[in-house]
Amino acid sequence: MADSKVETISRLAQWRIENFGPCSYKKSDPFKLGIWNWHFSIEKNRYLYIRLFPEPSRVSKEQPPLARFVLRVSSSGPGRRPYVSPVHERLLRTNEDFVWPVDSTFLGRFIIDVEFLDLKICPLNGGEASPVWPADGLMQSVSTQSTLRCLARMLDEGIHTDVTIYTADGTLRAHKAILSATSPVFQSMFNHDLKEKESSTIHIKDMSLESCMALLSYLYGTIKQENFWKHRLALLGAANKYDIADLKDACEESLLEDINSTNVLARLHEAWLYQLHMLKKGCLMYLFDFGKIYDVRDEVNDFFRHADRDLMMEMFQEVLTVWKPV
Repeated sequence: MADSKVETISRLAQWRIENFGPCSYKKSDPFKLGIWNWHFSIEKNRYLYIRLFPEPSRVSKEQPPLARFVLRVSSSGPGRRPYVSPVHERLLRTNEDFVWPVDSTFLGRFIIDVEFLDLKICPLNGGEASPVWPADGLMQSVSTQSTLRCLARMLDEGIHTDVTIYTADGTLRAHKAILSATSPVFQSMFNHDLKEKESSTIHIKDMSLESCMALLSYLYGTIKQENFWKHRLALLGAANKYDIADLKDACEESLLEDINSTNVLARLHEAWLYQLHMLKKGCLMYLFDFGKIYDVRDEVNDFFRHADRDLMMEMFQEVLTVWKPV
């Protein structure tokens, strides 16, 4: 059925109920977030009871999710006032592990959504839970790991470095060959009679020492996930400036993964500034398709004062598309 489908974006899942009677029960289709398939269920008695639980499977049994999340329920259409749950943190194994009773009358059409603030895998042996986001990626081959260890030593110990990078608050040493192989802009600097070639220096004054070190760590293939997340906005600017396409794509995918009401307008600005079409689409979907524009109404006025006119027109077109008469 159409109203059993749950739409997802980033860490948000939304279920639109088209028809719900005074004494009814509904269960959603499964939806994927993290490594689990999930379900909503709703039941109307004295209260509206909303449940969230993982689909029974080998994964949910052997690697049960420890979730921190917020639920909202609201009437469809403009001007809706959502009922928002407290922040819950629960180990979810079955449909009995979490239920949220809503003391309000919701009949007919309404919307339920859940925003996961964190998801962890809870080990059965009682050890420390491991985060799902960010993922550590695939295991690398032994030869690749050995190469990366060598590159890390070259960078960390300054082995045969031949170029000095001046940042906003310090200097770093690197290798022309590595920079040239990873960026056509750097390659052009060293191939032509430019000051960078003559002096063996590069001035990157729009990056801090720490952010520039994260950039070098990425180019040398040794960046750690937490450093990538910490500096991804600075890395995005550098990727755009120095034409590092794979880094730009990685930053866009990462920024798309954790859109929320606090950062969505800033993300939309970054998407427009750097022509990140997937991120822009995700932000517009979050704001309009998922109705989160109501959560940022106080910030929107200031955003519009500084936004590009073409972006404002695109947002207006999105409003017309979402709210067109059925």
